[in-house]
Amino acid sequence: MRIDILTLFPEMCETVMAESIIGRARRRGAVQVCCHQIRNFAYDKHNRVDDTLFGGGMGMLLMAEPIALCMDNVIEQLGEKPHVLYMSPQGSVLTQEKVKELAGFENIAILCGHYEGVDERVLDAYVDEEISIGDYVLTGGELPAMVVADAVCRMKDGVLSGDECFEEESHYNGLLEYPQYTRPAVWRGREVPPVLLTGHHANISQWRRQQSLLRTLHKRPDLLARAELTKADKKFLSSLETHVEK
Repeated sequence: MRIDILTLFPEMCETVMAESIIGRARRRGAVQVCCHQIRNFAYDKHNRVDDTLFGGGMGMLLMAEPIALCMDNVIEQLGEKPHVLYMSPQGSVLTQEKVKELAGFENIAILCGHYEGVDERVLDAYVDEEISIGDYVLTGGELPAMVVADAVCRMKDGVLSGDECFEEESHYNGLLEYPQYTRPAVWRGREVPPVLLTGHHANISQWRRQQSLLRTLHKRPDLLARAELTKADKKFLSSLETHVEK
């Protein structure tokens, strides 16, 4: 998979995406992340990429042509148009389901807005969907773009040590992840749940599933309505309701 990030701050993106798990995966060739400076495609001697708004208003807006030229350069490199995302608070909020969907694309390009955003015409011409990482506004699209890139890259083969590294995590299967523990078995008087020390895999698996259900019920009950629950899950949740009623 290749992800192209179009931004005014490629060094910022490169610094983050060169570190830790994603950085190692890039060096191994498991994924590609390419950061492009939009300003390199400005067409005046001052490398200007923004201008005032038609109709008046505060702030500056990124012009369409430098972005279009940068995007055309990416398309030329790839030999085809990638799936293009624009990071925007107006977009649909990123979820794990959306991450799994995006991981299915071979090539993704992410456009980072800045100032008051970008000329609407370039969005109409190139962007396939707008994505938000939450209902708030940041100074630019770089942080959201790196969130998307990180979340998508870690789903690809060769980035993590195995699928099990993400398949039991929060949101992947519709539930929150169960609590986890490491040595020592007793820390400041707090003990690891005894079942985890038994080595009985079936009991441990059942305990983890029930803990996921409990956590989801207490922290994000809205997720239960969409989660794929087994008969055992429903029976366990029903027993909790019965216990509360008593």
